[in-house]
Amino acid sequence: MKSFVNLAVCLLPLAFAAPTVEKRQAGSPTVALSYATVVGSSSNGVDSFKGIPYAQPPVGQLRLKPPKPIAANLGTVQATGTPRACPQFLTQANTTNIPLNVITALADSPFGQAATNAGEDCLTVNVQRPSTATASSKLPVLFWIYGGGFEFGSTQQNDASQLITTSVAQGKDIIYVAVNYRLGGFGFLPGKAILKDGSANLGLLDQRLGLQWVADNIAAFGGDPSKVTIWGESAGSISVFDQMALYNGKNTYKGKPLFRAAIMDSGTMVPSDPVDCPKSEVVFNTVVTNAGCGGATDKLACLRSLDYTTYLNAANSVPGIFGYNSVALSYLPRPDGTVLTKSPDVLVANGQYAKVPMIVGDQEDEGTLFSLSQSNISTTDQVVQYFQTIFFNDATTAQIQALVSTYPDDPSAGSPFRTGPLNNVYPQYKRIAAILGDLTFTLTRRVFLTKTSQVAPTVPSWSYLASYFYGTPVAGTFHASDLQKAYGQTPDFPSMSIQAYYLSFINTMDPNKGTVGQISWPQWRAGNQLLNFNELLNTLLPDSFRSTSLLKQETTLITKSSAKMSEAPTPAYTEKEIKMMGFAMQCLKSGPPDVSTLN
Repeated sequence: MKSFVNLAVCLLPLAFAAPTVEKRQAGSPTVALSYATVVGSSSNGVDSFKGIPYAQPPVGQLRLKPPKPIAANLGTVQATGTPRACPQFLTQANTTNIPLNVITALADSPFGQAATNAGEDCLTVNVQRPSTATASSKLPVLFWIYGGGFEFGSTQQNDASQLITTSVAQGKDIIYVAVNYRLGGFGFLPGKAILKDGSANLGLLDQRLGLQWVADNIAAFGGDPSKVTIWGESAGSISVFDQMALYNGKNTYKGKPLFRAAIMDSGTMVPSDPVDCPKSEVVFNTVVTNAGCGGATDKLACLRSLDYTTYLNAANSVPGIFGYNSVALSYLPRPDGTVLTKSPDVLVANGQYAKVPMIVGDQEDEGTLFSLSQSNISTTDQVVQYFQTIFFNDATTAQIQALVSTYPDDPSAGSPFRTGPLNNVYPQYKRIAAILGDLTFTLTRRVFLTKTSQVAPTVPSWSYLASYFYGTPVAGTFHASDLQKAYGQTPDFPSMSIQAYYLSFINTMDPNKGTVGQISWPQWRAGNQLLNFNELLNTLLPDSFRSTSLLKQETTLITKSSAKMSEAPTPAYTEKEIKMMGFAMQCLKSGPPDVSTLN
C-alpha cells in the first residue's frame, strides 16, 4: 500500500519540486510601488520578484477571515528568496486505510513546516518579466493559480523563466504573476459557523485580492492590467472558473475587468453543495473536535486562538486527496450565497459568469493518480459500494450499478487507456481510474463546454486532450503531467507546441493568431473537436470518445438537475447523453454523510 502512495508522490514532482536557483547579477532590478520598494534579481534576461506581500498576514484574529489589503508602508522588500508557502496538507491523518500517521506528524511539526518553508504569513505574489521590460511596456499579463486539490501547492512550484524567454524569442513578450492563496482548513473550512461569520471561500478571496493587486501594481513592472489572462491547473484550473463565477460573474474592479481571457488545464466547474450542508458540518466538527474546541461557546474564536501547529494538525485531520476518499474532497469551494452564490454548474447554466475567451483541456489519464489507494477493492460489487458510499450517496444502488456497468470489468478498457491488460496494479485499478477520470474531469469539461456554448455562443473556446505520456507505466498521461510541458521544463515537441498556442492566446485571445508551424486549432463549438497533443505530432480528435461507455444509461438516471442539462443540447450529444451528464454532475455534489464514512 505504501508503495502506491510513494508512486503518487514520485509522479507529482511538479507539486513538490524545489524552487529554481537563480544566478544573480549585479544591478538588481527595483520597482517602486505605492506601499513598498521591491528589489528583485535578474538572470539570463529574466527579472524575478518573488514573495511580494499583497495582503496583511492572515494570522491571529485574521486567521479564518477574509484577506485585508496592506494598509502600511513596508519600506524595502527584498523579493529575492524563496517565498513561504501557505500551510500544506500533504498526507492524510487519522485513517486506517493508509499508514501515514508518522509522516503526517513529521510534516505538520514545526520542523517539517520549516523544512517546506510553510506558514500562515504566506499571502504573496511572484512577478517575472523580460529584463527589457519597462514601466511603459504594457505587456500582456499571465496570472497563475497553482493546483494541489485545494490542500497543497505554492508559488514555489514553478519558475516561469523559460516560458518568458520563449515569449521574447517569439516576439510575444509576457509578464508572469503567481499568487499564493490559503489552502485546506485555513482557506476552505466549511460549516454553518463559517457561513454566519462571512468567512467562506477564503482561498478564492485571496486569489481575487491578488488580481486586484495586479490591477493596481502591474503597470509599474511593465504589464498592462487590461490584458490579463488567468491560468491554472487542477484546483487552480477550478479556481480560474470560480474567479469567472464569483459574485455572479462580476469580474470588475474600479470599473474595469480584472481579466480578459482564461486557460483551464484539468478542471472547470465542480458541482458542490452549500458551505453549511451536512458534509460541511462533518468536516467542521471533525476539525473543531481535534482542535480541542468542541466545548467552546465560540468555536471560531477558539480556533483562532490556537497555536499554529495545533490548528494545522486539526485542519489536517480529515481525509486528504491521496487517501481512500480520493477526489471526494474535504476542502473545496462551496456556495455561500455571496461570494460563490450557487453551485458552479448552476451558475454556468444561468449564464452567471464572466464570459471571456478560454482554453479548456484534460490529460488522457486524469484518474490514475487518484486511484492508487483503493487496493482493497477487487470486485464489481465493491466498486459499486465504493462509489455509492464515497461519491454518490444520494443515488440508488441500481443507478450506480448501471453507471459502473458501462465500464467493462476488463483492464484493457481502463486507464491508463490504450495499454491492453498492462498496468492493472490491483484488480479494479484501471476501472476505477477510468471512472474517476471521466466523471471528475472529462465529463465536467464536456458539460461545461456544452452549456457555455449555449449560453454564450459568440464567445470563443478551444479544447484539448493531452496524450504525450502515452505508455508511461501505471500512470499514463497523468494528472498534472502537463505542467512540465507548459513551463518548458522538457525541451520537446509538446512543450514547444503548447507554449506556442498559449503565448498567442495570451497576446491575442486566439491560440492560432501568430502561431507558426502548428495545425489550426478549431473552436470547440465548431464541430466539438479537440486538439490532441501527442509526443511527436498533434492531431484533431472528435470530443466523443467513450461517450457510449460514459453516457448510455436510460432515463431512470434522470434527476431534476439533469433535466436542466437536457435543454437545447448541442448536436454532438443526444438528449439522453446530456441527461446522463446531468445525473453524474448532480451526484458529484454529494459526499459521505458522517465521519465514519469519511474515514
